Amino acid sequence: MKQITIQTASKTYPVFVGSGVIKELCTFINSAFSSISKVMIITDETVADLYLFDIEHALADFQTHTCIVPSGEIAKTFDVYYQCITFALENKLDRKSLVITFGGGAVGDLGGFVASTFMRGIPFIQAPTTILAHDSAVGGKVAINHPSGKNMIGAFYQPEAVFYDLNFLQSLPLHEKRSGFAEVIKHGLIHDSSFFFWLHDHILSLEKLPVPDLGYMLARGIEIKRDFVSVDERETGIRAFLNFGHTLGHAIEAEAGYGKWTHGEAVVIGMLFALELSRKKMGLSFNHEHLKRWLEQLGYATELPKELRLNKLLERMKQDKKSINQKVNFVLLKDIGSPISYEMTDEELLNGLYIFQKGE
Repeated sequence: MKQITIQTASKTYPVFVGSGVIKELCTFINSAFSSISKVMIITDETVADLYLFDIEHALADFQTHTCIVPSGEIAKTFDVYYQCITFALENKLDRKSLVITFGGGAVGDLGGFVASTFMRGIPFIQAPTTILAHDSAVGGKVAINHPSGKNMIGAFYQPEAVFYDLNFLQSLPLHEKRSGFAEVIKHGLIHDSSFFFWLHDHILSLEKLPVPDLGYMLARGIEIKRDFVSVDERETGIRAFLNFGHTLGHAIEAEAGYGKWTHGEAVVIGMLFALELSRKKMGLSFNHEHLKRWLEQLGYATELPKELRLNKLLERMKQDKKSINQKVNFVLLKDIGSPISYEMTDEELLNGLYIFQKGE
């Protein structure tokens, strides 16, 4: 087991990474809280079918109530959020209660937002079950979606701890592995060139990831995110660099319809576009065609779908949370590990998207 400490302005908490760490959940809760009245587990249909017994067994010391929500981004709607709040009220949760989010990034975002708003905020613990959640479970961003944009309704609300049990990752389908691994690549590109090249040299297939490699890359990704979050908890400065690839990625998710693309697969397209802009605007010399071939080997789509309308993507990007006064700020790279924020004009973006979509 590896323990990583996340220290922010509002809270310091541990992240436990390893096989079987969920067995330590009861011990942690008993030591961290003087008393817990009830525990509400928020999980999705897929995870519940596979692992609900495991989490309930790990919480055997406590009175638990399990709220099962739809799988994927469809869980991050106001209706599902409202159902979770109603479930908590019907089961008489109070300010001494605890929420456990047990699932992927969508469940973590939803459950964290439920915890942040129920009775003005009760504690929660993240128990991620996907590779993607190594990014979303750390840092305290919790939210639900709006039809106009992803994560538009939310808060900054840190968990009490993160229990990242690698055993829960073994059943992930290949598309979910791709979705999560995209965020691992992102961490290397924006902060650690040696880590990025380690990934490039060691990860040649996502079908079978050796547990030691999986544990190392997830722990390193969490450490990199910690380095940004500890300095800038509320994303007023450098934390925004973690959005590399996300401005276009979120626009693709929203415009295609949530659930049509996995988050990470859309972010890969966004990162390739950002790298092309970085070459033109920052003089980045990195050979991203080499990166593109590696991504294709891993099964990623690397071209912007022809059916997506560029003007609609631009409007989505201008509605992004990182845009100010309808001006789009892109995270670009001066070099691998050296990100910068760059304001793009509408004309620059449309022209860049046109060339990128044509594959020129």
